Amino acid sequence: MLKLFLMTAATALLVDSAARATDIGTVIDVACPFGDCKAGISLSYLGEYDIPTGFMENGVEVGGLSGIDFDPSTGHYISISDDRSEKAKARFYDLDIDVSAEGLKGVTVLDHVTLKDKNGEPFAIRTVDSESIRIGKDGIYWSSEGDGKALLPPFVRVANRDGSFVRELPLPAGFAPTVDKSTGIRDNLAFESLTFLLGGDLLVGMESALYQDGPMTTLTNGALARLIRYDVATGEQKAQYVYPVSPIPQAAAKPGGWSDFGMAEILALDDRHALSIERGYAQDVGNSVVINMFDLEGATDVSNIPSLAKTDQRIVPVRKSEVMDLRALGLRPDNIEGVTFGKAKDGTDVLIFVADNNFNPTQKTQFFAFKVIRRPQ
Repeated sequence: MLKLFLMTAATALLVDSAARATDIGTVIDVACPFGDCKAGISLSYLGEYDIPTGFMENGVEVGGLSGIDFDPSTGHYISISDDRSEKAKARFYDLDIDVSAEGLKGVTVLDHVTLKDKNGEPFAIRTVDSESIRIGKDGIYWSSEGDGKALLPPFVRVANRDGSFVRELPLPAGFAPTVDKSTGIRDNLAFESLTFLLGGDLLVGMESALYQDGPMTTLTNGALARLIRYDVATGEQKAQYVYPVSPIPQAAAKPGGWSDFGMAEILALDDRHALSIERGYAQDVGNSVVINMFDLEGATDVSNIPSLAKTDQRIVPVRKSEVMDLRALGLRPDNIEGVTFGKAKDGTDVLIFVADNNFNPTQKTQFFAFKVIRRPQ
């Protein structure tokens, strides 16, 4: 039985009562998450821009954007598609985002880069499910959820700028899918998120729990997702932590309807604090998207605990505190899965979110932008 000690903190979410978040310049302020005022974060809303499903770039459909990162060398952004080489070969896009202190004006898709497998070839159909992307010192880091049904393991790989393979980080024990589902990843709930901590380590996040760590989220219970911390210089694992995913916040409109919730992305603020996106969908209701801050300080290293559900060891998960709920702010988020800090051409520090449209005509590739007024340093 898991002895889980949650350390919680009240959230201070301040929004000008005379304005809605849909008004440009509306401020969202979390002064002292976890009671730590040095970890405070303050943002102001800069707007939304949508690309409709079906938009084409050089003959390739733009969609499935599941991760995004800012490239300071170009001033552009790269965004990875979770297309399993079905619409086109697995790829990431080069984007120019027109944003300033005055607002988000537009997004231009400039180009795309095809990702290559270890043999230097584009990925074959349904052999990859790319989800997150970050620019590292030695290349582009990206993750694949694998395929639990086909017993394809998840991975984190490093690519060159042209998409060619450089190396793959070792997969820790217990993550590979299994036939009997006794251990390993659940299908479509694996390596959803990546971020570089300030000191250089890479943090890799699961969307939900491994089979051996307990059930998925429900309307009444959360799930225990693992975070893997890698030393990128050696490629070796340094630690694992527990991230407590919240219960599903919204039920489907009709009994028996579909609803879910999981961690879609993480973004480091410093060497111990990071933002997380928890998002889900309730059938005939819509999407829920909650942005949290979490703190690694004091969290238990669980890398030597095979099953979180079958241990008597005392475990302290990462602490988390809500920063903002996009629906509660008056926004209408789609399937938000990517987030990055960026720099506007006028020097404004910005926070950019992107939604995965699932190549669905009823959805859209949606961008939200916020000005960063203050963040942990």
